[in-house]
Amino acid sequence: MRYVILMLTALVCSSCVAQDPYVRLKGQKFTVELADTQEKQALGLMFRDSMPDDHGMVFLFPGEAMRSFWMKNTRIPLDIFYFDQDLKLVSVSENTPPCRSQRCPSYPSSGPAKYVLELNAGKAAELGVQAGDVLELHLD
Repeated sequence: MRYVILMLTALVCSSCVAQDPYVRLKGQKFTVELADTQEKQALGLMFRDSMPDDHGMVFLFPGEAMRSFWMKNTRIPLDIFYFDQDLKLVSVSENTPPCRSQRCPSYPSSGPAKYVLELNAGKAAELGVQAGDVLELHLD
C-alpha cells in the first residue's frame, strides 16, 4: 500500500513542476527567456555566442507603441518579430546582423507593438510568417 501511495504522490507532484516559459509561432514551440524588466530589456541577448535553435527571448511591454531594437553587443544574427496587443504579427526584421561598432542602426516595427520575440536568424523564412500570424504565449 505504501508503494501505491508513494507512486501516486510522485505522479501528482510531477505535474506541479513548473515548465519553462514558451511561445508557439506557426505551430512551432520555442522556449523563451522573459525580458519583463527594463534591465532585462536593455541587456536582451547581448554578449551571447550562440542560442539553441528552439530558444528565444520575448520582450513584454506594458502597452502598445512603436518599437525599435538595435543589435549593439549582440553577437548572433536574429529575426526580430513585433506583435500587437492581440498577439498578431505586425512586422519582422529578418536576418538582423550583429553590430560590433559604436554606432548601430535601429530596426523599427512598422506599427505599434506590445510584444517582441527574438529568434535565431532565418526562423521567419523557415516558418513562413506573415503579418497577422498569431503568437501563443505560455509564460506560467
